Amino acid sequence: MTVLVVGSVALDSVETPFGKADNVLGGSGTFFSASASHFAPVQLVGIVGNDFPIDRLQSAFAKRPIDLDGLEKADGPSFRWRGRYTHDLNAAETLETHLGVFSNFSPKIPEKFRRAPFVFLGNIDPRLQLSVLTQVERPKFVACDTMNFWIQSRRPDILELLKRVDVITLNDGEARQLTEQYNLVKAARWIMERGPKLVVVKKGEHGAFMFTESTVFFAPAYPLESVFDPTGAGDSFAGGFIGYLARSGELTEANLRRAVVYGSAMGSFAVEKFSIDRLLEIGPTDIARRVGEFHRLTSFEQEILT
Repeated sequence: MTVLVVGSVALDSVETPFGKADNVLGGSGTFFSASASHFAPVQLVGIVGNDFPIDRLQSAFAKRPIDLDGLEKADGPSFRWRGRYTHDLNAAETLETHLGVFSNFSPKIPEKFRRAPFVFLGNIDPRLQLSVLTQVERPKFVACDTMNFWIQSRRPDILELLKRVDVITLNDGEARQLTEQYNLVKAARWIMERGPKLVVVKKGEHGAFMFTESTVFFAPAYPLESVFDPTGAGDSFAGGFIGYLARSGELTEANLRRAVVYGSAMGSFAVEKFSIDRLLEIGPTDIARRVGEFHRLTSFEQEILT
């Protein structure tokens, strides 16, 4: 099944303790698409300026089932972000943010994209996320992401959005900020009471929780020896999670749990190189091997004590 993603397409300049990269492909829509396209066809909606290297993006995605017909080109500069990571790779220090044409982004969903059964609303203004939902036709599964800026400045819109989505992905700090609950179990319950059937809480190098009405599932982060660039790990997680669900079309508890593991696997690949480079290198064998390693990492035989 097809996945529609609406998010940012940007140029990132990143510095980590292990190197630096300037003006590389970035943005929530870009990372999500590179990840999800390993599992299902992707339809990308976003906006870039007239300085954006469209040919580089097209070349990167040439062998992927990613439809770029929803990528709008506007007169003006593209969205650019410059950041730095120290040895705490969970926290980026933002040095520069230039929204450019992204500041006036008003998503226009092409007619051929409107029947996508799976929809991911990337980290954009919740008012824009809501506008997307007025343009799509009865999707089977809608997921959204958000961030602390929107929680602080657009809280009523986020609460309205929660009524319209099946799952929200956010990190533990954002979950606590949104709900004013320190305990993540209580925070997830608070969110589900307002609409979503699922809540996925991303904890960076410490893994991810998935909460349902009656269960909790946890997938650890993969123990990598080298982490070059954490940028886009969360969007790559979402791409693996939604992409896997779209591939099977099943929303059972067992399949949702597998999707969390596939999301964690894709997030672990994303951080191994700058930009989307590693996501473009891997194939089905690499993904299957890493998911198998996740299984071995968490599996054990239970001993019944008497």
